[in-house]
Amino acid sequence: MKTTLMAAAAALFTLTAGVAAADPAEGLWQTQPGDDGAFAHVRIAPCGDALCGGLERAFGADGQPIQSANIGRAMVWDMQPKGGGAYGDGKVWAPDRDKTYNSRMQLTGDRLRVEGCVFGICRGQTWVRVK
Repeated sequence: MKTTLMAAAAALFTLTAGVAAADPAEGLWQTQPGDDGAFAHVRIAPCGDALCGGLERAFGADGQPIQSANIGRAMVWDMQPKGGGAYGDGKVWAPDRDKTYNSRMQLTGDRLRVEGCVFGICRGQTWVRVK
């Protein structure tokens, strides 16, 4: 009985430790619409000690899914957790300009501010959690 109880406690600890280890920025995020009204879903997931995000789905201005040659392409990578919902030292690819920038992110609840910077000038978007 004692062995069974200890095994159950160890299994419960293992399950909850795995859940607690998930980074709060992981998940599916919806980008802000671009100038043409199109937007995307980006999946943020661990990649080594960092976080990365790939373009999972693309949508037209009418909200309907569209085909895109960029599906599967990395949007953000090498994002290092800095504490307090901040991430930095990463890169972001901006599809509207087809350029890669130094990047940082700030997580606040179900909103993720993603910025790309060059020479101290930054532009960004606030993404909303989908799931």
